[in-house]
Amino acid sequence: MAQPHTATTNAKITRESEETMIRATRPASTTRMARMSSGFKATLLACAAWMALAACAAPAAAPTASNTSAAPSTAAGKGIQLKDGEKLTVGFIFVGTADDYGYNYAADQGRLALEKNLPYVKTLAAYSVPENAEAERVMEDMIRQGAKIIFPTSYGHLDPAMNVAKRHPEVTFLHQGGLKNTTNVGTYFGEIWQDVYAAGIVAGKESKTGKLGFVAAFPIPQVLLNINAFELGAKSVNPDVKTTVVFTADWCNPGKLTDAANTLMDGGADVLTAHEDCPAAVIQAAERRGMMSVGYHADGSPLAPKGWLTGARWTWDGLYTDLVKQVVAGTYVSQIYRAGVKDNVVGLSPFGAAVTPDVRTLATNAEKGIIDGSVFPFQGPVTDQSGKIRIEAGKRPNTTELESTDYLVDGVIGTIPS
Repeated sequence: MAQPHTATTNAKITRESEETMIRATRPASTTRMARMSSGFKATLLACAAWMALAACAAPAAAPTASNTSAAPSTAAGKGIQLKDGEKLTVGFIFVGTADDYGYNYAADQGRLALEKNLPYVKTLAAYSVPENAEAERVMEDMIRQGAKIIFPTSYGHLDPAMNVAKRHPEVTFLHQGGLKNTTNVGTYFGEIWQDVYAAGIVAGKESKTGKLGFVAAFPIPQVLLNINAFELGAKSVNPDVKTTVVFTADWCNPGKLTDAANTLMDGGADVLTAHEDCPAAVIQAAERRGMMSVGYHADGSPLAPKGWLTGARWTWDGLYTDLVKQVVAGTYVSQIYRAGVKDNVVGLSPFGAAVTPDVRTLATNAEKGIIDGSVFPFQGPVTDQSGKIRIEAGKRPNTTELESTDYLVDGVIGTIPS
């Protein structure tokens, strides 16, 4: 892959009610996979990588030791004392825009819910913030405006957040998707592959051609994990189904997404999905050609009134609210936290009109099985494209093992770019 270059951006500050919107121009070439050299890709695979992104029916469970993949690095803090009528300022930085019907939209919905759930909170929101020194500048500006808690929501914002955290031990940073933490930097994420599997069941049952299409950004472990989950879900109800994957080498490029979607449909795929920051282009391309679509990150049903099936989505509002309440109370413990369907951090998007009642039941039963432990999408045996057994019969890989995925399962058509 070509190595992207970066550019300097300037943030413009405007005010809307009690919310400060800090907007930065995101250079088209600046992506979450900046400097995607072969060496960097190898490092990502070894480290178990990026964790990519509607209202929640119930608050998410608070982080506990059972939800963590690393031991806490610090005890609970002292909390935040607010005077009568004083607002708590909480900052959010996003790598994209809030209208992408994807990763950033889902996270921004969680931000808005936080303000609604906790009236004493006002938020600062910065969009299109690249994953470089600009992110540090934006977070420093938020701190000057009084932010005591900051949510850096993109994987590449972690190192900038850690740099700023060293200079501001009084501020708590809650990073989305990271795999390391420090005294005042904790991370969290959701095991969205659980609902990608359930959405794959719907795709496998509704497909008429038995050919599914998957538009993917980069071959990092979390993306490969979702491709595999989708195919395994589809295969569980349609043993002959195949999923063809096309990699775009870009997290959000509507033109590339549209071209990839059309290529897949030209090849016979009648259900499309994507692991991209802005999957709207794929959903719309399928709708224009009378095909079906499965969303990702957020509910994209308004974009496809005829062909929409369902999708795996983030439901951040409960978790964001719980985390802020813990920091305020002084009970938050810096950790690496993971949650899934049972914690209301991920879920299925609403079903489209094309989805029959029996298929809806299959998908929701899969979710219930994942919650009660009777269903585990990656229980072995699982074989890769070459027929090699990657997960032995009866084994259930742990989170660390799943987040180290570096292969495509049998039934997926396409190669992992080098």
